[in-house]
Amino acid sequence: MKNPQQEQQKLIFLPLPNNRLLHNFIYIIPYFLIFGCGLILATSPKIFPNIDIGDLFVTVKVINNNITVDYSSSPPPSSPPSTPPPSQTVLDVEKRDSPSPPSPTLSLKHHHMEDEELLWMASMVPKNKGNNNNNNLVKPKIAFMFLVRGELPLAPLWELFFRGHEGLYSIYVHANPSYNQSYHQDSVFYDRRIPSKEVQWGKFNMVEAERRLLANALLDHSNQRFVLLSESCIPLFNFTTVYSYLINSTKSYVEVYDKKGGTGQGRYSPRMNPLIRLSQWRKGSQWFEMSRKLALEVISDRKYFPVFAKFCKNACYGDEHYLPTYVNIKFGKENTNRTVTWVDWSILGPHPGQYQRPRVTPTLLENLRTKYTCKYNGKKTNICFLFARKFMPSSLNRLLLFAPKILKFG
Repeated sequence: MKNPQQEQQKLIFLPLPNNRLLHNFIYIIPYFLIFGCGLILATSPKIFPNIDIGDLFVTVKVINNNITVDYSSSPPPSSPPSTPPPSQTVLDVEKRDSPSPPSPTLSLKHHHMEDEELLWMASMVPKNKGNNNNNNLVKPKIAFMFLVRGELPLAPLWELFFRGHEGLYSIYVHANPSYNQSYHQDSVFYDRRIPSKEVQWGKFNMVEAERRLLANALLDHSNQRFVLLSESCIPLFNFTTVYSYLINSTKSYVEVYDKKGGTGQGRYSPRMNPLIRLSQWRKGSQWFEMSRKLALEVISDRKYFPVFAKFCKNACYGDEHYLPTYVNIKFGKENTNRTVTWVDWSILGPHPGQYQRPRVTPTLLENLRTKYTCKYNGKKTNICFLFARKFMPSSLNRLLLFAPKILKFG
C-alpha cells in the first residue's frame, strides 16, 4: 500500500509530460536565450568591442521537435540590401583644395582568391557603410580604379591631385601580370596593385578586368563611388571638386546610346535573343563612374554577363557594349547615360585622338573643364567632365606647369 508521500509525488510529476502548456514553454526557452544574448551584445559594445553584430548570422532549425542553432560569420549568397541615394549638396568649384580631417591609413588587403570567389565575397559586403563601433566617423571614399598595361607615366600629376586627402579615396591598379616594377613607398600607388590577369585590347577579358577591379574595391565598405581610369587619364579639377561632385551625385555615369550601323547595332549577335533583343542593344564609353549600389549589381550579374561572354567576341568589343546594354535594361532610371571622362573621337578610326605635348595648352584644359553643358542632379551645369584622356607621357611637364593655375591643384 502506497503512503501519502508517494501519492503526492505521483500527483506532482506524472502528469507533467502531458501538460501541453508547460511543454510549449520549455520548447521556446532557446529562443528567449538567443534573443537575450543578441540584446546584450547590441546594447553592450564596450563589453564586446571586437564583435561586429552585422557580421553575425544565426540560423535556428526545428526538426522533429529538436532545436539546432547554427552560428556563422557570413550569410548564404543573396542580393545585398538596397540603399537610398546620397543626399544633394551645393557644389563649389571655385574652392581650392583644403586639408581633410585625419583618417585611417590606406592599405590593400592582399588575397589569392580566384574571380568567382572574389565576386561572391564582394557581393556579400553591404551596399552602405555600417555604423557599428566608430565607423560612422569615417567619411565615404571614392575608389579610383586604374586599368593599365604597366607603368603610370602621369603618376606625378595624380600624386599632386591626391595629396592632402588621405582617407577620402582608395586606389586600385590592375596591370599586366608580367609588369614587375613597383612604386616608391612614399607614392600613393605603392602596394596598390590587385591580383590581375592578362588583358587584350578588344577582347572580353577587358570586361572581366573591370569587374575584378570593382570586386576588389567593394571589399572596402567605405568606398561609395567607383571610377574607372587608364594610364592616359588626367583629372580636370582638384580633388575637393571631384569628391563633392561624385559623392553628392544621385545617379551613376555610364555612357549609354543607341547607334545604328556596323559599329553599333551591327555588333549585335542574334544568338543573344531572346534574353537580349536588338532593341535593347546599346553602346557607350568604357570609362564609367558608378554608385556602390550599381557596382554591386554589376559584379553580381549572373544573367547577362555569361551571354555576353559567350557571344560578344571578335569585333563585338564587349567593353563598349556590356555595361551600356546591361544598365539600359536594368537600371536606366538610375543612370545619366553620360560619362564624366572626356575622350576625343573627332578623328575616324578605332582609337581616340591623343594629346601630345604641343596640344596641351591652357585653352584646351579650360575648354575641357567648362565648355560643355549637361545636367547634374536634375540641374543644368557646365561641369560635365571630371577627367580626360588620352594624354601621352610627353604632356606631363606641361600638365604639371598648368595644374596650379588651371586645374586648381599642385
